[in-house]
Amino acid sequence: MKFNCMRSDLSRAVSNVSRAVSSKSSQPALEGVLIKAYDSALSLTGYDLEIGITTNIGASIEEQGEVVVSAKLFSDIIRNLPEEIVTVETDERLITTINSGSSEYQIVGISSAEYPELPRVDELEQIKIDASVLKDMIRETVFAVSDNMSKPIYTGSLFDIDPGVLRIVAIDGFRMAIREEQVESNLNTKFVVPSKTQQEIIRLISDEEQVEMIVGSRHILFKIDSYTVISRLIEGTFLDYKTTVPQKCTTEFKINKRLLASAVERMLPMTGEKIQSPVRANITADEMKLSCTTSVGRATDSLSISAIGNDVVIGFNNRYMLDALKNADTDEVKIEMSGSLSPIIIKPIEGSSFLYLVVPMRLSAES
Repeated sequence: MKFNCMRSDLSRAVSNVSRAVSSKSSQPALEGVLIKAYDSALSLTGYDLEIGITTNIGASIEEQGEVVVSAKLFSDIIRNLPEEIVTVETDERLITTINSGSSEYQIVGISSAEYPELPRVDELEQIKIDASVLKDMIRETVFAVSDNMSKPIYTGSLFDIDPGVLRIVAIDGFRMAIREEQVESNLNTKFVVPSKTQQEIIRLISDEEQVEMIVGSRHILFKIDSYTVISRLIEGTFLDYKTTVPQKCTTEFKINKRLLASAVERMLPMTGEKIQSPVRANITADEMKLSCTTSVGRATDSLSISAIGNDVVIGFNNRYMLDALKNADTDEVKIEMSGSLSPIIIKPIEGSSFLYLVVPMRLSAES
């Protein structure tokens, strides 16, 4: 195998596909990038048996072939080459030589026969969506995905597609995030995409394109510009999220999310990783008083509001509340509650583009 290509193109491609490479594996090939040089294109693949990323870049192919090289080593070399033109050549012993300007490296390759095949996706369903929309939907929900492997189904987000509507739902047991957008689709399906896959989708998306999702029985394939991402789907039964949202509220008010977020942030100095204490919110018709008391001290603040319904005192995790407020895509939000033991709901003033749910924390007696 022998090819010439642009260093910047190769470096970017290797960096992107390397995020799907295993850092440690009993199969050495899985710690590498698969390079295939055929016709006039160069294909690069990273795969860790859970997620695979493939891309093609332009190259001048002098001799066809394929090889697996260490992802980290190859990336480090390419990134630091002195010239823009790179020549890569592999001999019959899989010794791979990399030339650029006055620099030359030789590294040991691995036979491509040792690289596992990426799964094939039997196309059952397909949907296209604007890249910027999908990026926002994932970014504004993935923070609520669980990292508790005892319940694997919640380490991913539910993609719930009804005709004309896509919802992405993330739950970790303490909060829930829902984003909804109108899409051109007649599908009616549900599947759960791992958090890691969604994070890679965010990184690869640029806002000018469309993303094509091809859903199979056990895997999903995303086509993003020149990249293809294939991922396993998480199997299991996802919570019926619609039944967890209180249908009636007894207290509600509208507020600028930045004002509320700033007030909640002012409670943060009282808490830390070793100090888990709720923020107490005392809500009346015209005021929201916040306080947080821990072993290190006490903080208080207040905001003017115009609330409808019952007065309520409720506790919440400040970081969970901040995540919801910072990811809400409107300046003003509506806060709804149904007493001190029901979840806090954060939603837009109009429409249903997002809904965040924060489970309350029990409060101790406080004067």
